[in-house]
Amino acid sequence: MNYDVHNHHVPQETIEMLRRDGSAFGIDVLENEQGQTVMQVGGTTGAGALPDALSDLDARIATMDAAAVDVHIMSYRTDLTAYFIDPAQGARYARLLNQRMADEVSRYPSRLIGLGTVPLQSPAAAAAELAFAVQELGLAGVEIGTNVNGIYFDQAELDPFWEAAEALGCLVLLHPSHPPLPGVDLSRHFIHNMVGRPAESTVAIAHMMFSGVFDRYPDLKVCMVHGGGCLPYLLGRFEKGFAVAPHLTATEMSRLPDDIARHLYYDSLVHTPEALRFLIGRVGETQLLMGSDFPYAMHDTDPLSTIEAIPDLTDKERSLILEENARRILDGVQR
Repeated sequence: MNYDVHNHHVPQETIEMLRRDGSAFGIDVLENEQGQTVMQVGGTTGAGALPDALSDLDARIATMDAAAVDVHIMSYRTDLTAYFIDPAQGARYARLLNQRMADEVSRYPSRLIGLGTVPLQSPAAAAAELAFAVQELGLAGVEIGTNVNGIYFDQAELDPFWEAAEALGCLVLLHPSHPPLPGVDLSRHFIHNMVGRPAESTVAIAHMMFSGVFDRYPDLKVCMVHGGGCLPYLLGRFEKGFAVAPHLTATEMSRLPDDIARHLYYDSLVHTPEALRFLIGRVGETQLLMGSDFPYAMHDTDPLSTIEAIPDLTDKERSLILEENARRILDGVQR
């Protein structure tokens, strides 16, 4: 059995609900000039047109079969976290999305696992919704964006949510928000995707590290997509800054950056086997999970072959990356 931890799904019922009632949440479902379905979330068009495969579970299963992928751990499009919604409405909105995700998983229970969404704009409500999603709906955890309406995690006062996530032992999939790096012009040359998304994840995890989140909640199970963004390459710089500028870096954090990095999880979506070999050497084979980013343009269409092409891959590494690491996380969820 193998597991793909990074792929996206928007149930057709969610699309129809938002087409009908989404304006109450600041979300509009529209058709563009090419006849494609797009979402305006908070007044912006988000990540572009919705691919047909984003909602078609039968097509998803066929694609999984063709790529020999056994299980998808599915999450919503990240712009649908919609942290701009009024907190009370945000809790209602998250509940609607989570219930629909659970319904979708029930159609193929041996092939699909769901991640929910929570209203981080209200940390207490986010904690409550996470508990409901995991314990009542059977979801494996939650996908979160990398900031809350432009406020990074060191200032977003999210301790009630982190505490709940640690207690539940569930997966927290950290995915770049849209737009990445708010206020930075990344509009040309596809740079918003190639550079902006991994850079946004790196900014977010740095704020978590240096604000002491992992000191207070050492057992959080956080997985960074895109192979951890720039974090694995910058760890030496983090360590140096921690050593030479403790008045700025060590005021809330006592654990070494390298120690924290070796307790995070990372997906395999880095697009070269050589980069995965470097990642394994940096954080350890017990921290890597297979991820594809299905069904978007940048997704890995053959993620198993990417794993198999890692230089000098051992049988033990293969087993950990494809199954054992994911199974360890899933078995630890407190339902």
